[in-house]
Amino acid sequence: MAACSFRRSIASQLSKVLDLPPENLIKSISAVPVSKKRHVADFQLSIASVTEDSSSDCLAQDLNLQAHKLAERLKCDAVVSEISAGPGTVNFTIHRELLAKTVLQQVLKDGSEYGVKSELFSTVPRQKAVIEFSSPNIAKKFHIGHLRSTIVGNFIANLKVALGHEVIRINYLGDWGMQFGLLGVGFQRFGNKDKLKSSPLQHLFEVYVQINKAAEDENTKKLAKDFFRKLEEHDEQTLSLWKQFRDFSIEEYIRIYKRLGVQFDEYSGESFYQEKSQEVLKMLEDKGLLQKTITGTGIVDLSEKKDLSLFSTVMRSDGTSLYITRDLAAAIDRMNKHSWDTMIYVTDKSQSNHFQHLFQILKLMGYDWAERCQHVSFGLVQGMKTRRGEVIFLEDVLNEVRSRMLQNMASAKTTKETEDPMETAEKVGLAALIIQDFRGLLSSDYQFSWDRALQSRGDTGVFLQYTHARLHSLEQMHGNEHLTDVNVACLQEPDAISVLQHLLRYDEVLYRSSQDLQPKHIVSYLLTLSHLAAVAHKTLPVKGSAPELAQARLCLFQAARSVLANGMKLLGITPVTQM
Repeated sequence: MAACSFRRSIASQLSKVLDLPPENLIKSISAVPVSKKRHVADFQLSIASVTEDSSSDCLAQDLNLQAHKLAERLKCDAVVSEISAGPGTVNFTIHRELLAKTVLQQVLKDGSEYGVKSELFSTVPRQKAVIEFSSPNIAKKFHIGHLRSTIVGNFIANLKVALGHEVIRINYLGDWGMQFGLLGVGFQRFGNKDKLKSSPLQHLFEVYVQINKAAEDENTKKLAKDFFRKLEEHDEQTLSLWKQFRDFSIEEYIRIYKRLGVQFDEYSGESFYQEKSQEVLKMLEDKGLLQKTITGTGIVDLSEKKDLSLFSTVMRSDGTSLYITRDLAAAIDRMNKHSWDTMIYVTDKSQSNHFQHLFQILKLMGYDWAERCQHVSFGLVQGMKTRRGEVIFLEDVLNEVRSRMLQNMASAKTTKETEDPMETAEKVGLAALIIQDFRGLLSSDYQFSWDRALQSRGDTGVFLQYTHARLHSLEQMHGNEHLTDVNVACLQEPDAISVLQHLLRYDEVLYRSSQDLQPKHIVSYLLTLSHLAAVAHKTLPVKGSAPELAQARLCLFQAARSVLANGMKLLGITPVTQM
């Protein structure tokens, strides 16, 4: 990584002056974000991060004074051409020729691994991570929360894989519970085998809505209870119908996930843990953790004073398990099966209490690994409607974004002839959805807007795709063979330097996202990269420039496109080459 060699060189000089080991200094030296005010240094050292007394009462003026004193003791060398003191920082500017040569060589040499090979990750141990995400309920709406869970979980999995971790992606379906009693009775009354095969999600949802209207009637309720009891007792005929519901639904999910560019290693579900949840209840009882209430339900006391001021219900009065009991069984089973280092659940924030209780009960049961479980929560999306009304199925969203995008492409002056407009529209539309979703903190709620998401200018996914396609066609036009022996030293213009400086920061941005699992750092980085590349594209023409300069500029644009594509893929976006 280009930034690594520069950080190391600066750290080694600092270590002699500060008498600190260079490795302690590396993370205190960061690439400076590009400024519209133009000339900024390439790296800065924050004085507060290396002083013994970094308490808040260490006054700003003291830090400024220390920065000036330190800057005076440092010397320029073969790497650093300029050293200056800023507010509480020491700034370092790299020799311009060296900057261009090192950054561009590194980006083009590392390709898709640029940034992830950085020494910032050298202290991060390679781990096995289980990530549970998407997890829709069969026969119920695949609502917008499931879409968020799907794209967020996919991003976390992509990032972990890119950084060399082993990842197991699990889709934990809502495929069990009392609603299947109702659904079974509903299907016997309103179901159609052909419709179940051709559009299972739609048909089961319609049946579920119809039977729910009829469920006021006591006889229907009784039939539903009987059906579910038979399911629990493994009655062959009942189980066979339930299995069809599940299998056909999974087939259709796989087809839709493919459109999203998402795949799973395992389709699990609550049904897997029916018997195992009974074992969990037995374990809780043996450990003296299960208490019975007057009504006969089973609870676990989670209060600190053991006064039942906080408890979790884990068993119905008839002895059957609940959602949390099945989650306990699933967590224990996954540890036995995968021996994971970390397990991440991706769901909306309304389930925060559920996961706190889950992790607490696991701890009380003596499972220390509960500390390594994590709930990544996200906020709610308001206002996502298709032209036909409320979103019920994910497929409606994908079809809607594709048709709106096709319409926009047809009316845009810049649209090129593409081989497959439908596919291009889908990829660009999906980028629009993902960027709108990932721009803020995941835990924030946001108001969805089709118009804002699909704008071609501004900070949108459409703009990222447009920039990628434009840079790609520039390479096609001027020969995209692997550039060798290019004299990039001639890239001295401020707009070229801005792109180079921004490329320097990529590993820090990846590191930040890997620490807090927030995609917004990468989104904001890629949007800035696209804006900088758009400006450079205007002011640094390849066509009509002297051959040596044209080659160097082409090399710069190729590097920008490569990093843009890498970042987009991490977010779950497939870059398009024409639009």
